[in-house]
Amino acid sequence: MPIQRIKVVSAKCTGCRLCRQICAISHFGDINPQKAALKIEAHFPQPGVYRPRVCTQCGKCREVCPEGAIYRREDGAYIVVAEKCTNCGLCIPACKPGVIFQHSEVPYVIICDNCFKCTELCNTGAITIHTAPVKEGA
Repeated sequence: MPIQRIKVVSAKCTGCRLCRQICAISHFGDINPQKAALKIEAHFPQPGVYRPRVCTQCGKCREVCPEGAIYRREDGAYIVVAEKCTNCGLCIPACKPGVIFQHSEVPYVIICDNCFKCTELCNTGAITIHTAPVKEGA
């Protein structure tokens, strides 16, 4: 069964960071982009060049979680079970895009849940929904 993932076209990103704002608002009710489960990386010294970094749903975080606090939903998204997560942070270095992180106000690691709010707000097409096959063993 194919799954939906977030696809990034860096050349279309203007660096507005609305995606980060809607992520934090929709998950925490807070206009705090530091809680967003995606990053926008500026390329210096090239002004105006940005690279969105998003979860690729690779599952490496689940593989290293000693508590079994990360599971895969039917739609293919990896989800953190807040009650099981000890916030040990072992999943953070396992995340190649670097989008799993800890925040001092949240008692569990923050990870993208594929809500796709970021894709709805991105008006340049830099962040869109892509249908992909499920990787075996993931």
